[in-house]
Amino acid sequence: MKKLGIREVVAMGIGTALFTVLTTVQIPIGIPNTYLQPRMAVLAFLSAAFGPIVGAVIGLAGHALGDALFYGGVWWSWVFPEAVVGICIGAFAGKFAVKEGGFDRKNIVLFNIIQIIANAIAWILVAPVLDILVYAEPAGKVFIQGVFAFLGNIIIIGILGTILMVAYSKVAGQSSGLKKED
Repeated sequence: MKKLGIREVVAMGIGTALFTVLTTVQIPIGIPNTYLQPRMAVLAFLSAAFGPIVGAVIGLAGHALGDALFYGGVWWSWVFPEAVVGICIGAFAGKFAVKEGGFDRKNIVLFNIIQIIANAIAWILVAPVLDILVYAEPAGKVFIQGVFAFLGNIIIIGILGTILMVAYSKVAGQSSGLKKED
């Protein structure tokens, strides 16, 4: 297992803060309690750049804090799926080559395939099942919410997440010419 460095810890802190603050940025899609949320692009980007532990922490802590601060309670069956997305995308961080400046067309396609699979697992499977088991929610309702959360997230991540990663990869791939002093 890879040891966490200062960059990963900083990414967790900044990512959690951004994810939490972006909790209130919601674009209604016509399904109760289900929205397009730009915070998912932040989760996907930082997971892809820094790995599954960073993604899990941002998803768990960011969603839980956002719920607690802005809604007065935490809906755990939707917190854990955020971590699932972060873990799944983060598991492929090395393949995306975002920090190395290698986030090219091939990696954009791979990233989007992975994020679609991750969101399907999280929102079509994990969230509805947890809603039913933990909160005794009606199956029909939660599976509809899950499908629409899945669709919204793949759109947000596909557009905003990809843009963030392309931009970061271009900057990260450029050498500043600075070298560590001995």
